[in-house]
Formats: sequence, structure tokens, C-alpha cells
Amino acid sequence: MKLKFFIPLLLGLLFGFNNAKAQDVAIKTNLLYDATATVNLGVEVGLAPKWTLDISGNYNPFTINKETNMKWKHWLVQPEARYWFCRKFGGHFFAGHLWGGQYNVGNVGFIPDFLGTPFSQLKDHRYEGWFAGAGIGYGYAWMLGKHWNLEAEIGVGYAYTNFDKYFCPKCGEKIGNGDHHYIGPTKAAINLVYLF
Repeated sequence: MKLKFFIPLLLGLLFGFNNAKAQDVAIKTNLLYDATATVNLGVEVGLAPKWTLDISGNYNPFTINKETNMKWKHWLVQPEARYWFCRKFGGHFFAGHLWGGQYNVGNVGFIPDFLGTPFSQLKDHRYEGWFAGAGIGYGYAWMLGKHWNLEAEIGVGYAYTNFDKYFCPKCGEKIGNGDHHYIGPTKAAINLVYLF
């Protein structure tokens, strides 16, 4: 999983707006991803009085258990256009997002099948592949202070994924490949936000 384009993109967005007016740029971290040791960073830019563009990225390079080869490795990028009901960075908003990335997931036995996606197969197999899709979301931002917000968002949508399938627990032999159409939750966030 290569991130050659991902980190420079986020850094460029973060430092490229140093001349922006106050409260037109925000950086954020998703506390839900932080709780799972997934490194994440988001940058949101004001485009108009009620419109913003949010770009977030997540990266988890860690193997959970090396003895059993349990892993939930992935990276993803999720650009999102937001329409704020009152004013940007405060109150209710609707959003439309794209998302895409790569994953290497296997030997995870605690996820049940969900909305037609056979997550229970992750217990005995490893999947390595890519995905892309789109969705819609709703959120709310609470202003905690002049520069700090707390933001919650939930999103649903679609993703197409293409993958290779391997045996576990040591995940050696490739036993096939395939694709899958996923419909369901595509975003869950509790963001701690700093506004410039």
C-alpha cells in the first residue's frame, strides 16, 4: 500500500492556505479512528458562506496480532463537499463524498455479515484489494470556543471493491479473486476540529 501521493496532498492542502482569512480553514482528527490506532488527518476549506470542501485521509499500517496474522491494514482518502444550513463550520450540514483506497484485512473473527456483505469470511481468509465509491452524509458541528469545534457525522453510500483472496491464519496461498458491490455505512466521524 503506497502513500506517495497521499501525504504530500494533505500537507499541501494544510500549508497551502496560509493566507486564508480566519475561519476559512480547519484541520481535524477523527476520534473514532484515533481509538483504533488509525492515523488520520482532515483539512476543510471554506468555499462560500455556506459551502466547504473537506478532504480526509486515514492510514493503518499495523498488524493487530503477529502470531495469528490478524490485520486490518488500509488507507483511504475521502473528499467531501458540505452545505451548511446556517453558516460554515457551525450547526447542521449535508454532505456528498467520494472515497477510495486499498486494504489488506484478514483473520478477523468479530464482524458479522452485514447488508449482504460477507464480513464473517474475514475469520478464515485474508482479502487484499482496492475500493472506490460515493455517499451522502449528515452532520452537526458544536462550537466549543473561538478556534475549537466538535463535529459528528454519519454517511451512507456505495463502494465497488476488487480483491484477491488468501487462506489464513498465515495467509499464504492465493485461492481466488473477485469483486463486490457494497451498500451501507460509508462514514462515521466524531471530529475534533481546529479553525484557523
